[in-house]
Amino acid sequence: MKIILHPSASDLSDADWAGLDHHNDPFASGAFLRTAEKVGAADTALGWQAQHLALYDEASPDNEKLLGLLPLYLRTHSFGDFSHDWHWAAAWEKAGLAYYPKLVSGVPFTPSPGPRLLVRQGVNRPPVVQALIEAAVDIARTQQVSSWQCLFVEEADHDALAAAGLLIRRGVQFHWINRDYADFDDFLASFTADKRKKLKRERRAVRESGLRLEVRHGDEIDAALWRVIHRQYRDTFVRYGNHPAFPLEFFIQASAALGRQLLVFIAYQDEQPAASAICYRDATTLYGRHWGTEVDVPGLHFELCYYQGIAYCIQHGLQRFEPGAQGEHKLARGFEPVPTWSGYWIADPGMRRAVADFIARETHAMADYAAETASHLPFKHMAAP
Repeated sequence: MKIILHPSASDLSDADWAGLDHHNDPFASGAFLRTAEKVGAADTALGWQAQHLALYDEASPDNEKLLGLLPLYLRTHSFGDFSHDWHWAAAWEKAGLAYYPKLVSGVPFTPSPGPRLLVRQGVNRPPVVQALIEAAVDIARTQQVSSWQCLFVEEADHDALAAAGLLIRRGVQFHWINRDYADFDDFLASFTADKRKKLKRERRAVRESGLRLEVRHGDEIDAALWRVIHRQYRDTFVRYGNHPAFPLEFFIQASAALGRQLLVFIAYQDEQPAASAICYRDATTLYGRHWGTEVDVPGLHFELCYYQGIAYCIQHGLQRFEPGAQGEHKLARGFEPVPTWSGYWIADPGMRRAVADFIARETHAMADYAAETASHLPFKHMAAP
């Protein structure tokens, strides 16, 4: 096997990306990562220096058969990777060590659980996964970084990382799960009467506002409409003191590359787009990402970001709706606490022991938090966390 570090997702061919078993996840695709890196959403200027770890079969006829890929970035800060390690740098400094740079396997500005250790379809997975992990650790040692973080991984990757000795950190997100609902009313029928009444009241306020709602997929959105949607996304980020990482050109190019895997729920006022919620999807899951508005309508955020997505999932047979990180307000709207997992390799033995102790205490706290939040679900029969 041969290891090559690629400084861009564009270094891999369309055939290589298509041959990887990334479960059609939109964020682990060449279309998303190439576009993010190409138009400045994930470049060195924003602290994302790509060095994607590719594993090739040296015995193949052309010596270039891709066996596996680990998206990998060298990072000089933690903004946009959602690693929740902001206080760790001070601990490293106190110990006389430098925390940055670090290595991160994750999706820029996207805290969505998904595949990270990508293996060629039809290839025996375990040895390729093991080789990718060992190579990542070797690179971390060679580059003398503080850590390698494999963030928001799937269960299969969780097990492989744990078996390789990485520290496994548990988090909590709130996801909607499709329990074979016939329609939105069937979903609401699972609520207690009081919770159902409150949700209906929120939706009624949007209907009575006179706004018209629709969904458009990436292949149905032209550049002019993207300019409006992006302005709403950008201005809403700025209004709350945050940085809108994705430029307009990202969405124009990503919608062309992803097609119907990218979709936007739009509210029209007098036939003009007044608010929007940008989402992605694959064969089983809807992913909520960004929202923006130019009008102040009670309940509109919940309608575009949650209720429209739930209705879409039911209509299209999707099994899950992952609307982004954080947000206990999602509980009252039927989103359930689910665990997330990330793996950490720590170079310094002393800091590894300190992080392991922290993660052990945090894991118990996360389990308690999941159980506590699950007790506030709106269903007649509470779902287990």
